[in-house]
Order: sequence, then C-alpha cells, then structure tokens
Amino acid sequence: MSVQFERVALIGIGLIGSSLAHVMRREKIATHITGYARSEETRKTAVQLGLVDSIHSTAASAVKDADLVILCVPVGACAAIAMEIGGALKPGCIVTDVGSVKAAVVRDVAPHLPAGVHFVPGHPIAGTEQSGPASGFADLFLKRWCILTPLPGGDASAVTRLEKFWHSCGSEVELMTPEHHDLVLAITSHLPHLIAYNTVATAADLEEVTDSEVIKYSAGGFRDFTRIAASDPTMWRDVFLNNREAVLEMLGRFSEDLSALQRAIRWGDGEALFNLFTRAREVRRNIIAAGQETAAPDFGRDPKHR
Repeated sequence: MSVQFERVALIGIGLIGSSLAHVMRREKIATHITGYARSEETRKTAVQLGLVDSIHSTAASAVKDADLVILCVPVGACAAIAMEIGGALKPGCIVTDVGSVKAAVVRDVAPHLPAGVHFVPGHPIAGTEQSGPASGFADLFLKRWCILTPLPGGDASAVTRLEKFWHSCGSEVELMTPEHHDLVLAITSHLPHLIAYNTVATAADLEEVTDSEVIKYSAGGFRDFTRIAASDPTMWRDVFLNNREAVLEMLGRFSEDLSALQRAIRWGDGEALFNLFTRAREVRRNIIAAGQETAAPDFGRDPKHR
C-alpha cells in the first residue's frame, strides 16, 4: 500500500483514534502520525504503544503541517477544537471527524475552518464498548461502513482521497447528507443505546429490591444491553444532545409501536405478536446476510464468557 498522506494528525486517541493509528501503521497509509490528547496519561500511553510519531499537549501544535486532520473527540468538543486549530491548518489540508452525529458537527466546525481547508465530515460505523488508547486494534473498521457527508460546493478530490483512505482501513464507504445520516443513525444506533441505558438503569433500581437476583440470573439479552450501556458516557451524552430532533422523532415512533405491543399482550393477540416477532427475525437474518454480524450461536460469544 502506498503512502496516501505524509502527515496525519489524530485529535483524540481513544478507541477510534488508536485503531486508526494501528491500521495506518499496518497499511503504511501515512509517513508521520501526530497525536493530541488532553490527558498526560493518554499521551504517555500513546507513545508507549507506538501509536504516534509525535505527541502534543495542544491540538493546534498537533495539526501543524498536517495533510489530514481527524477529529476523534466527542461531538460536544468539536467546536472548541475547531476554534483552536483553525489558524494552524495549512492550505489544502483535509479535516474530517468520526462523530456519530453530522449536522451538529457541520454547524460547530465549518465556520472555524479557513478558506483552502477541505472539510469532509465522516462517521465510521464501528466500535466496541471499550475506550482509551489501549483499546484500539487495526481490524476495527474491517468490512464496516464509513459514511461521509460532503458539504455542498466542497472539493471533490478531497472526498475521493478520503474515500480511498477509508477503503484502505478496510471500510465500505457511502455518501449522504448530514441530515439523512442523523435520521438513519437515530434508529440504527442512537435509539438502541438509549433503550439499553434505560433498561440497565431500570434493572439497577430493581436490583435493590431483588437482593442481587438481577445480576445473578442475567440472561443473554440483558447481558447484551449491559454491553451497549458500557459505552463511553461522555460520547453518548453529546450524541443525544446534538441529535435531539432525530432521536425524539424515532423515540416517538418507538413509543407508539411499544403501545401497540402492550395492547397485543394485554388482549392476548398472539397473531399480532407472532407477526411482529417474525418481521424482527427477518431483519436479523438480513443483517447477517449483509455481513454486518455473525450467525454463530449465542451471538458468537466465547463459551467461557457466556
């Protein structure tokens, strides 16, 4: 694989940032990887793990002379970072991000970037419940989708270069508008996380009543909810605050469907329940057929950890 960028700056070195560092090393995508992290401990860990060639305590110094800048920070931090780095970006630099919300990132970042800098928002749909610089791995993006949301009138060659970058990381790439991205992700990602957080919180309240039985007898479904709910609280707080309209729309639809399900159970409508469960099962099969999940028994869990 030939070098695509001489100097890449990772602003934030958590799960996504460290995974990008690993895959860029393996595929020789960049000659020099520079990094920024707010925490001194994170900076030390990034150096110890060989994730970066140089580390910086300010985002502005990290992006100096960079050809590609990737914002790997929570969505709520993007505005402050953009304000800091705007004056330090070199002409022709490409700036992108990895946030789960796109319209808010466009709103918060674009005004602070100078003319001649190409902003192409992005979202790799990949992750685990782990966080921090030691959590990353090179195959995180393999066979996963990365959505790019180019801005009207933006530089087409910058989009092409970024598409090539994500293909080199192992991802498939799709282009769409920021608004459409936020609506789609509200149902496929944001609402499931909200439900998981609320289910686990409800179970935690019940735990106090049942004398540890909720934890002791946790079945696979509840364990899967706790895995989702173990995701980074800062990141998800920012997601919901910055995609509130789409999330509230999906939450309203979900509430209506939940009410219908409640009525079916209350009135013993077995046919309605069977039809709903059959439709949902088909969605699962389609996800497996699309290569976005494994068909292994028990969701592919290691038998030792079931």
